[in-house]
Amino acid sequence: MVIRKVTRLAASLFLSCCVFLTQAQAENPQVLLHTDLGDIVIELYADKAPVTVDNFIKNTNNFHYDGLIFHRVIRGFMIQTGGHTFDLSYRESGRPSIVNEAGNGLKNTRGTVAMARTADPDSAQAQFFINHRNNKSLNRSQSSAGYAVFGAVISGMQVVDKIAAVDVETVGDYQNVPVEPVRILTARLLNPAAWQALPEPKPEPPRNMPVPIK
Repeated sequence: MVIRKVTRLAASLFLSCCVFLTQAQAENPQVLLHTDLGDIVIELYADKAPVTVDNFIKNTNNFHYDGLIFHRVIRGFMIQTGGHTFDLSYRESGRPSIVNEAGNGLKNTRGTVAMARTADPDSAQAQFFINHRNNKSLNRSQSSAGYAVFGAVISGMQVVDKIAAVDVETVGDYQNVPVEPVRILTARLLNPAAWQALPEPKPEPPRNMPVPIK
C-alpha cells in the first residue's frame, strides 16, 4: 500500500513538472528588474514587437541595465531608465538603433513598457519607460509616430508607484532626476526558453569614396 502511494505521488509530481515546463515554454518572455525599491517583472510581447523585444532581451543578457538608474521620473506620467549611471554618465548599449514598432496595436496604458527615443522615430536603442498612467498622447496617430509599447508590468506595479513618488530635482541639463538615486541592481531574463533570438542585422557595406578629379 505504501509503495503504491509513493508511486502515485511520484507520478503526480512528474505530471505536474511536465505541465509546468510546457506552460513555461509557451508563455511570453519575462524580465525581472531588481531595483533599490523592490522587484518589477515585465512580460514582453514578441508577437507584437519582435524587433523591440529582441533588442531589449539582448541588452538585458549583455548586462547593460545592471547598475543604471531611473534618471527621469514624472509622477502621473512615466518613469524612464536604460541610459544613465549613478552620476548621470551616459552608458552606450553598443547596439544599433531599431525600427519604431509603435503601430503594433499596443497602447501606452498604465503599467505598459515602451521604448524611449529622440525626435527621430527610429532612434530607440536601450532606454525605456514604464507608463504611470494612460498616456494616449504617446500612441501612434496621424500626427505622431508614437512610442512603441513592447511589454507590461505583471508584478511589482506598487514598486513603480514608489519610484514615481520620489522627490526629483534638476541636475544640469537633466530634469526630473530623483534626489535619491533609484537603481536597477540587476535585470535578468526569467525564462530563456520562451525567447528565440532574431538574426543580427548585417552592417552596411562601406561606401566607396569618390576619386577627386585632377
